[in-house]
Amino acid sequence: YKDCKIFDNFNYIIKDGVKLLLNAPSGTGKTSFFRLLLGFTSPDEGKVSFDGTILTADTVTELRSMIGYLSQDVDVPSGLVRLVMNTILNYKFNRGLTINEDHLFGLLDHFELGRGVLEKNVDELSGGERQRLMLVVLLLLDRKIYLLDEPTSALDVNLKYKIRDYFLQIPAVVIVISHDKEWNEDGKMSVLDWTKPREGQ
Repeated sequence: YKDCKIFDNFNYIIKDGVKLLLNAPSGTGKTSFFRLLLGFTSPDEGKVSFDGTILTADTVTELRSMIGYLSQDVDVPSGLVRLVMNTILNYKFNRGLTINEDHLFGLLDHFELGRGVLEKNVDELSGGERQRLMLVVLLLLDRKIYLLDEPTSALDVNLKYKIRDYFLQIPAVVIVISHDKEWNEDGKMSVLDWTKPREGQ
């Protein structure tokens, strides 16, 4: 960005099933890292690849279909929750998915939204409810990779642990940007801070 170089000689391999916490200080490029993985930003040098496929303008749509992304802004369309969810689940790359209603209800109950949330309007939901709703949608999409930007910032401690523990036990790659201390407890996540290079980075 102009004269500011965020990543320099940065090399990192994320293996299947890894749970990774981005723990670099504010303003050091955590969201830019996500933008690189999503193809919203292209590196000036080097490459990003998934399972050997290099991220390019030709492959970006296919590779994004492997990723479930929760932005920090939690941008949820307006409308009845049930209809909004159906719209997302009917996007081109989601149409082949079969959504098990018991799985949906189980997620709504586990994340303390309740099944009644389906009949509410998105505009009625709090910031924390919107966060949890989008996490439910992402889990229903059953992606190989989850990129979660501050997924628990608006939640109480009990819900932070519930969400953390759920994502820790799924087989997908989970990469989290968070300043919540709960994500960094117990040493259950690998921690990546490129401002403090280590051997192998």
